[in-house]
Amino acid sequence: MRLGETLGPPVRRFVDDLTPALARLSPRITERDVAVEAFDIVASFVDADSRHTDDELSEVIVAFAPWLDHLVGASPAQVRDSGMLDGKRAWKYQLPSMFEVLVAADRRNGTRDSWRYYEAAMLLAHLVCSLDDHPAAEELRDLDAFRSLLLGAMRDVGVTPPFTRGPSRSGTDGGAGTAPLQVPEAAEPPEKEPVEEVLAELEELVGLAGVKGEVKLVANLLQVQRLRRQRGLPVVEGSRHLVFTGNPGTGKTTVARLLARIYHALDVVPKGQLVETDRSGLVAGYVGQTAIKVREVVTSAIGGVLLIDEAYALARGDGRDFGQEAIDTLVKLMEDHRDDLVVIAAGYLDEMADFVDSNPGLRSRFPKTIEFPDYTDDELVAIFCSMCETSHYTPTDDAVASVRAWFEAQPRGKGFGNGRLVRNLFEDAVARQASRVVAIDTPTDEQLVALERDDVPPLPAST
Repeated sequence: MRLGETLGPPVRRFVDDLTPALARLSPRITERDVAVEAFDIVASFVDADSRHTDDELSEVIVAFAPWLDHLVGASPAQVRDSGMLDGKRAWKYQLPSMFEVLVAADRRNGTRDSWRYYEAAMLLAHLVCSLDDHPAAEELRDLDAFRSLLLGAMRDVGVTPPFTRGPSRSGTDGGAGTAPLQVPEAAEPPEKEPVEEVLAELEELVGLAGVKGEVKLVANLLQVQRLRRQRGLPVVEGSRHLVFTGNPGTGKTTVARLLARIYHALDVVPKGQLVETDRSGLVAGYVGQTAIKVREVVTSAIGGVLLIDEAYALARGDGRDFGQEAIDTLVKLMEDHRDDLVVIAAGYLDEMADFVDSNPGLRSRFPKTIEFPDYTDDELVAIFCSMCETSHYTPTDDAVASVRAWFEAQPRGKGFGNGRLVRNLFEDAVARQASRVVAIDTPTDEQLVALERDDVPPLPAST
């Protein structure tokens, strides 16, 4: 690509798209003012890793010379020596003034000009990161911090993105099993979605702050890599397979589904379906059958993501067990389909180390582990209330207090049920509520949906 083609056109679009909206709100704002805003965005990401390479500075010079006279005829060395970009990284840590103006106007007028700013600014940020052969961790973290800052400001005043999201999610499947899932050949692949829509759903999950951060870093890296491919630049390829560790019910399956959609949105996989399985879906009881079962399951996941729950169980057993055969077959198929298959292996932390060590090829193929912590009592209560809302039940304050006491009384340790425990408690409470309401001759709508303190199961006798 010619010099300036990476940043030049999107900088021009930023200026052309936002100048009219800003000028309507403040007639003193000029095209040059908006160009300076774009410069600040770009400069803050160039400075994220403090390197200021010649490639980055050359792009900055060509892109902004039409508005900034001091860049005309400048060389990268001159810009670097001037210190023009030094300390710019911190600029993105506070809301940009022009963005604040647009957010305030959107709140008053019901417009969405701040969303246009957001999309144009994030494109510039990702493009700056794509100028490096491999973006630094600081750049990826800054991408997420800048995104969260802008989205949070819009969310606080009720400016919604131009897509529709479903109801808030609890962050866990509530204990749904992981029986082997075969995708019917006639099934349509999931529709590709805007990555921002999927990330918004991720953000709505209860808890999981560390998990969300890791997933967003993965998404940022993939977006930068996609931009480099689109420009014909080399990409430092790495394994996209992941290990999820944590107790049951901590949201591993939910996050795996969202990751499959993110991978699809960013063209990592062509279809984006999630196929769930476990040891029983991969291991047979007779010689020669295990490899066949593994191939069938992997084939159903090609073009998407394969989630293997309790993957450590494959590495257990004696010489007569076929779990090792399943692992060896899986490793070969992961290599054969490295461009159109992502595998996520899930299970307890210590046991997953045994799984990764069970085949020399596994550790290099699973370089990244994401740990899912147990939910706090507050988060468990929030998940319970979310289930109530989704199912159109209204718990009283006394009922919520009883739910909290119930969770606080549960022993915590390895195998703590988390979201599955919440699902069981919710279903038990609904059943007890039904037994109470059925005795009412003509229950009102309020009585039909109310969960009261007596509907919450009593605490264990030992407490």
